Amino acid sequence: MPRTAVPPPVLPVSPVPRAADSDRRRTSASAVLRCVLEHGPVARSTVARLTGLSPASVTEYCARLADRGLLREAAVPRRSNGVGRPHVPVDLDDTRFLVGGVHVAVPYTTVALLDLRGRVLARRRSAHDGTDPGRVLARAAEGLAELLAGMPGRRPLGVGVAVGGWVDRETGTVVEHELLGWREVPVRELLGARTGLAVHVDGHARALVNGERLFGRVRGSGSVLHLFVGNVVDAAFATHDEVHHGPRSAAGTIAHLPVPGGTEPCACGRTGCLQAELGERTLGRRARAAGVTDSGDPLRVVAAAAAGNAVARRLLVERARATGRAAGLLLDVLNPETVVVTEVGVIHFEDCLAALREAAGIRRAAAVLPTSFPDSVLAVAGGSVALDVLYRDPLGASPQGI
Repeated sequence: MPRTAVPPPVLPVSPVPRAADSDRRRTSASAVLRCVLEHGPVARSTVARLTGLSPASVTEYCARLADRGLLREAAVPRRSNGVGRPHVPVDLDDTRFLVGGVHVAVPYTTVALLDLRGRVLARRRSAHDGTDPGRVLARAAEGLAELLAGMPGRRPLGVGVAVGGWVDRETGTVVEHELLGWREVPVRELLGARTGLAVHVDGHARALVNGERLFGRVRGSGSVLHLFVGNVVDAAFATHDEVHHGPRSAAGTIAHLPVPGGTEPCACGRTGCLQAELGERTLGRRARAAGVTDSGDPLRVVAAAAAGNAVARRLLVERARATGRAAGLLLDVLNPETVVVTEVGVIHFEDCLAALREAAGIRRAAAVLPTSFPDSVLAVAGGSVALDVLYRDPLGASPQGI
């Protein structure tokens, strides 16, 4: 008997996952808010042109963002001839909300409040009374509460925490901070319990890359390397608005990168490790040995150099030159379009910046920039962690129906 043809099975058509729609909405809302941040006050038609979204979509997202208190219609001058209805531009509403920022350094903690444009509204610094993480974070929570009490009518959207060392952004944990002696500290959990707010945690070099791409001079740069030189020395790298984290956010931990020509002994047993060579403890010790200052505060060295102390100036230039050699190693590997350096000498003195550029082998002066936040870098670092979350997902990170 002839075989009967068996029709092929009918396979069910899988629906498009809802997550895809959610991601699209998140991305579109983020694009609109970022566009208004950068160009506002701006017409909706211009937002549509710059983002590639349809005019109807832009109108929808502007309405939703206004409903959450993030956007507002900007005042426009009345037309003198009275012909036609003017296009009402939209702008960021920076009067309703703020974010808290916490930066934990080795000798002290900085707490601050920032508006949605990344501007520091209030801040304070408190020296550590020991390095117990519970005590340090409790004092940070108290400082934030006191600052918030002085801002009636402003609603906090969350708290960003920036810390040096190895920080796991996903879990909000400081995995390892050698100088503080912190290991597996659940910062998000501890500070969240103290403040009752959403807490976001990241390494301070990555936090400052986010601050630069949102509010600084490198907006629109295709790739950015940020090098942070303080008591802790670390780095961050971003391409096309995405910061590289690596497994468990371990990227950027460069404390033991060897510095060409380095002579400073490191606790790891080697000589010339980046953090041992460039850290502020080393700068302070060298300044004291040279009779520049009796304090380990690097800003005292900066003040002495600004007052004409040639030895202090030489120490800062030498440190900048060593930083440039380290930056050159990273440049060879990553080849970024823009380099941002946070280091006290580079921030305050042109000859330090020139020494860094020369040592790194960089010929294009515009390729290397000091931080965009010379007077508020630590406050901005903390606040930028929370603001990055907001600008990536404004509909999810803000309240509805304000």
